[in-house]
Amino acid sequence: MIVAYWILAGLLALFYLYSGGTKVVRSREQLLPMMGWIDRTPMGVVRTIGVLEVLGAIGLILPPLTGIVPPLAFAAAIGLVLVQIGATIVHLARREWNVAINLVLLVLAAVVVWLATIWL
Repeated sequence: MIVAYWILAGLLALFYLYSGGTKVVRSREQLLPMMGWIDRTPMGVVRTIGVLEVLGAIGLILPPLTGIVPPLAFAAAIGLVLVQIGATIVHLARREWNVAINLVLLVLAAVVVWLATIWL
């Protein structure tokens, strides 16, 4: 179970470090070709989502790795599930039916929630 946690948490952390990092540092014009929902979303909200994704990625890895408050990994995984639920709702509300990546990330994050129970 620990090996499975590290593999899945590592993959999710890499994805969210990149995804969140781009939302934090890139301009609206740079993000628009990749993320159509940016057009109607205030940049403060986009940056907040990016920060939450980066914090979630860090929360999956750092607490269990250091042994300092490992249950935070469980909380981080739940947070990433919530991020993907929100993302799926936004895409469907915009009539963007291609939410496969969101559903895959949602399932992976849910599995990591279950696997993170080893840190409780």
